[in-house]
Amino acid sequence: MPGEQYAGRRVLVRVDFNVPTDDEGHITDDTRIQSALPTIDALIQADCAVTLCSHKGRPKGKVDPDESLAPIAEKLKEFIGDRVRFAPDCIGDDVAGMRAGLAGGQVLLLENTRFHPGEEDNDPEFARALAGDAQLYVDDAFGSVHRAHASTVGVTDHIDVCVAGKLVRTEIDRLTPCREASGDGFIVILGGAKVEDKINAIKLLLPRVERLLVGGAMGWAFFKAKGMEIGASLCKPESLEAAREIIAEMADWLDRMVLPRDVHMVQVEPDTGQVTFAPADGIQPGWNALDIGPETCEEFGRIIREEAEVVFWNGPMGLFEEPPFDEGTLAVGRALADTEAYTAVGGGDSVAAITHLELDDDMSHISTGGGASLEFVQGDDLPGIEALDDA
Repeated sequence: MPGEQYAGRRVLVRVDFNVPTDDEGHITDDTRIQSALPTIDALIQADCAVTLCSHKGRPKGKVDPDESLAPIAEKLKEFIGDRVRFAPDCIGDDVAGMRAGLAGGQVLLLENTRFHPGEEDNDPEFARALAGDAQLYVDDAFGSVHRAHASTVGVTDHIDVCVAGKLVRTEIDRLTPCREASGDGFIVILGGAKVEDKINAIKLLLPRVERLLVGGAMGWAFFKAKGMEIGASLCKPESLEAAREIIAEMADWLDRMVLPRDVHMVQVEPDTGQVTFAPADGIQPGWNALDIGPETCEEFGRIIREEAEVVFWNGPMGLFEEPPFDEGTLAVGRALADTEAYTAVGGGDSVAAITHLELDDDMSHISTGGGASLEFVQGDDLPGIEALDDA
């Protein structure tokens, strides 16, 4: 984060304001906005003219009013007052004029960068326009540093000084124990629905961990890859293919992977709504597994409490949004709160479970970036970090 030598500069700050909103556009969780405040406040105190840019949602390069950052500008005013202005676009002559007119201590929030295809394409001309008149670039959007986009990488070619913000520095510091962990006591917990999204993580982490605990629909993909019946449980073809690839290529380390012993499932064919538990090899046709079962909860909890020295958790154990299929995710959260190990949590649903249980203060670190935290822990270089002068 810049010191006094950068006072009075014109600054472009990449923030992560991709916050959840309801059907009426009201912000339902402003954690990411609040997480950016220390960096914004420091720049205001240094009398910098501050321009903020962020993406929101996936508008695919087109203007989508539902993904506008206008409501976020209003929320930001609640924290830092009327010094905040909002630009109707992120590039263009009108926006350039608004940026040029900013005085020290004023803040301009640009409209969604993903309203332009040049953002995700990392288009050089779009990046040049987004960089504008900035003399200093501060990346404080940890949730986006694993993306080589114009606002995270491209702009650094057009701004003289590029540094990490307070949030990004904190994330790197607190996730480093997980990135450097290896061998006995290193426990990784992965959940969610898509094995294909985490195939590289599994390949890179399995040789490093003592145990890799697998939950959620990822588990059903491994069941099916082993020839087990999974009934109507979620398992996309690409997930099955990824599970088979891992089984074939990681044979020397598969004994470190702990799959669910039992499942929590509902009958859907016919749709009786009946809910029951079954052993992993006892899923019947017409039944949909939606969570790990109580034996698995007990086993995962024991491993976390008794064996762990460093734990990283990414992804829910089941359909967390619909009780009672949140029980597996909540059991993992309680076990993390009970252990004396270093515990880092990344991923929206995992964080939501910790928040729901009011266990935030019992975790060593709760990351603002799901994909970014996973890629950092597995050992990847993050494009947004590598592009900075102080990488």
